[in-house]
Amino acid sequence: MARAPLAALNHMLDRTVQRRHRTRTRTRATPRATPELAARPRPWLHALGLTLVVLAGAWLGLLIVGNVRAPVGPMNTTMALRPSLTGGTKINISPLGALSLDSHVAPVRLDVNVDQLDPLRSQALVDHPERISGLQDEVAHDVEHGTLDLALRSCVAVVSGATALGLAVYRRPRPALAAGGLALALLAASGASAYATWNPKSVLEPRFSGLLSSAPSVVGNARSIVTEFDVYQQELARLVTNVTKLYDVTSTLPAYQPDPSTIRVLHVSDIHLNPASWKIIASLVKQYRVDVIVDSGDTMDHGTAAENGFLDPIEDLGAPYVWVRGNHDSKNTQHYLERMKNVHVLDDGRAQTVAGLRFAGTGDPQFTPDRSAVPGGNASEELAGDRLASALRDQRDAGTPVDVAVAHEPSAARETDGEVPLVLCGHLHHQDTETLKYGTRLRMEGSTGGSGLRAVERQYPAPIEASILYFDRDNRRLQAWDAIKLGGLGLTTAEVSRHLADENHPETSPAPTASTTPPGTPSHRSP
Repeated sequence: MARAPLAALNHMLDRTVQRRHRTRTRTRATPRATPELAARPRPWLHALGLTLVVLAGAWLGLLIVGNVRAPVGPMNTTMALRPSLTGGTKINISPLGALSLDSHVAPVRLDVNVDQLDPLRSQALVDHPERISGLQDEVAHDVEHGTLDLALRSCVAVVSGATALGLAVYRRPRPALAAGGLALALLAASGASAYATWNPKSVLEPRFSGLLSSAPSVVGNARSIVTEFDVYQQELARLVTNVTKLYDVTSTLPAYQPDPSTIRVLHVSDIHLNPASWKIIASLVKQYRVDVIVDSGDTMDHGTAAENGFLDPIEDLGAPYVWVRGNHDSKNTQHYLERMKNVHVLDDGRAQTVAGLRFAGTGDPQFTPDRSAVPGGNASEELAGDRLASALRDQRDAGTPVDVAVAHEPSAARETDGEVPLVLCGHLHHQDTETLKYGTRLRMEGSTGGSGLRAVERQYPAPIEASILYFDRDNRRLQAWDAIKLGGLGLTTAEVSRHLADENHPETSPAPTASTTPPGTPSHRSP
């Protein structure tokens, strides 16, 4: 009986020894983790890093050298490939807008920027409309040549960018070469995707933006162009003529030079966010050797902070800029301009001397885009004009008379009658001159922006208007002015009218083009 418990105890001891032996065996078989093994990077993390380096290097390479300048028909263009999630083609036609085509699906987009129209090639099409019949083949050849050049340049740019960035990051040739090879593979895959999804019919269904959004109504439905190509040829010739004039007409305008010492003032107004205005103003400043630009307001459309960047070209126009606030310009607009160099903001009748002339003006008391406040109507305008007239009297009594007063609204400008030789205004979107009861000359400017986007809202587009005013440097009195009028959207007129301050006999100098302005075209006013 005693042997049974002893045998059981021995059995338990044997099992315990066996378990301990198995545990030691497993422990010896499992290697300890060393610091070198723990620091070894995981393969997926290495692949992710290499991919990011390739994408960043390829993108930088395309940005730096991945574009080509190529003539396409009468246009000088810049072609470039840009990373994109959807692909397609975007054609930017500054300052008219842009159009987008669903031409392909790939992680790259083709950008075509129309830099300018070549005057010689454009004029050749205008003078010889029969050449338009061969324009399609010429454009196709130019695009093919430019695209091939762009493809080769892009390959070099992508591979070089990825390889250079890989070498900078990894500092070893093998991963750098791997980055270049992967970049080339990605570009080849993108090209294959674009080729496989190429849609040549996308040109019949473009998406327009900017002022080009009116193109379907002007040119006609894109699908009808296929069946009515003769009509399309005529519209294309008219469009080329109009845009050529927009870029080039101001370079041929005659300049009034009765006296080399004449002070020349460019009067503009009611630009209403039209980017074409800056190109025209800069051209006029250069052609007429303008001493100072006066803007009588409504440079903006809604006066929001988002629009302020539109004002940045003012610093590069080549002349001092005198400005008063219009009813579409906010105090935010005014504060933005006050911080810009070479800009002189007039308000509350305070006078400033610019280019030898003494200016004073007041901002429009109404801000009509702000629907939270009820505009005060003519009463508030006349009250602002009274305050301006009072400030002008104070300046005259102090022995520092003002030469030119500036207001946006004509009713405010009329209140200065008898207090200043000349007052400038805008607002009504048409040019006019009036001698007031007590001898003050009121000069009203049209819309230098062609009424902005309103140009596509009316039956007849508003013309683009500006004036050059000539002042005697000794007595600072107005000698003469040239009224400049360019045809609005879809028109091809250009005219310069000479007016002498002491005579009512204008000398008209039309540009060499046939007028297409419909008779009885109404003027436009911005409410």
